[in-house]
Amino acid sequence: MHFLFPLLVTLLQSPDARAGEIIGGKEAKPHSRPYMAYLTFRNESGFRMTCGAFLIREDFLLTAAHCWGKSMNIILGAHNIKKSEKTQQRIPVFKAIPHQQYDKKTFKNDIMLLQLKKVRLNKEVDFLPLPGKKDWIKPGKSCTVAGWGKTLEKRMSDTLQEVEIKVIKEQECMEIYPQNYNWFTQICAGDPKEQRAAFKGDSGGPLVCDSVAQGIVSYVSSCGRNPHVYTRISSFLPWIEKTMNAQKY
Repeated sequence: MHFLFPLLVTLLQSPDARAGEIIGGKEAKPHSRPYMAYLTFRNESGFRMTCGAFLIREDFLLTAAHCWGKSMNIILGAHNIKKSEKTQQRIPVFKAIPHQQYDKKTFKNDIMLLQLKKVRLNKEVDFLPLPGKKDWIKPGKSCTVAGWGKTLEKRMSDTLQEVEIKVIKEQECMEIYPQNYNWFTQICAGDPKEQRAAFKGDSGGPLVCDSVAQGIVSYVSSCGRNPHVYTRISSFLPWIEKTMNAQKY
């Protein structure tokens, strides 16, 4: 039996505690991913948690539904989250809207919109395009994941990390997560033979293929090995559009 493991992280040290890095990746070129956002919040126990998120419109970000909490805040335009960079925009979340059918036990429909007051778009802060309704990523496709999550060695890094991973056959995840994986709403990615992956603290970040957001980092088995499961964005486009259009300030 495989237990599911959400890829978020708890920061117990202080409000300035450092995040770590993606497994098997490298430091991203500063501000080369202007859509990336660093999300902090407090869970039901009051612990400070972190996730990734990404800008899809001047006033909305996407992330994972399991990244919901209280006192939610976003940092946009960051490379080093430990420093007060001039490019950074620190913004409280105006409204968090998790999918109404999100299941916290199975992580089905693990998607959430975060509404902000309009941000200032520039070369360090910009949105990431979403896929078309008929977009379907095929096995073997190389994509990237970025975030401020931890390594297996728990080595700390304050800078944005990135890693290239491959989309793999649906059967791989169906065998490992027989009761949870849904090929229509999820993407299976990460070669089991490679140590290239998102890790703790990377939940909610985008799976980017050809400069388009195709997935959202969702969960992995409790052992932390590949493959990982990503929410398939193309299957939620009607929900995203309807939900954004219904919101008011």
